[in-house]
Amino acid sequence: MSWNDEKVAKLKELWGKGNTASQIAEIIGGISRNAVIGKAHRLNLSAKIKTRATSANQNFKSTNEDLRIKSRRGKRSKFKSLIIEKDFEPENPKQLEQLDDNSCKWPIGHPNEKSFYFCGRTSLKDFSYCKLHLLYAYQPKGKKEDAGEKDDVQNYINKKVQTG
Repeated sequence: MSWNDEKVAKLKELWGKGNTASQIAEIIGGISRNAVIGKAHRLNLSAKIKTRATSANQNFKSTNEDLRIKSRRGKRSKFKSLIIEKDFEPENPKQLEQLDDNSCKWPIGHPNEKSFYFCGRTSLKDFSYCKLHLLYAYQPKGKKEDAGEKDDVQNYINKKVQTG
């Protein structure tokens, strides 16, 4: 199949209207979708359809981005509120040999560094971590388990302890 001026003009017109390559191939007839895509690329029409697709999906992408930012902000604010409360016992830095069943085993730093240690706070019953590190280690699966406000943090911790 060869592209004549009439088919090229029809391709440009349909492409400009935002038709898909499959629709254009069907309308022109006797050509494949891939032939339409190839010719559009050689005519530098690709950028136009991408711009259209990008603007059409922009609202969807920005909505997803907004949700991700909001959920990140939510997690950050939860942890900030926990840290602001400062009701955690102070860290009790311990080396591996010093750890026992009641010590928080959250690693601090990199094992190859001399300053590496474990948190050492009192761990919660049936867990390897203290209250703070338990919140980091066990993230909620869905929105139902998500700790919302300051008041919900203790309930969230209790729920995690019970289900663990």
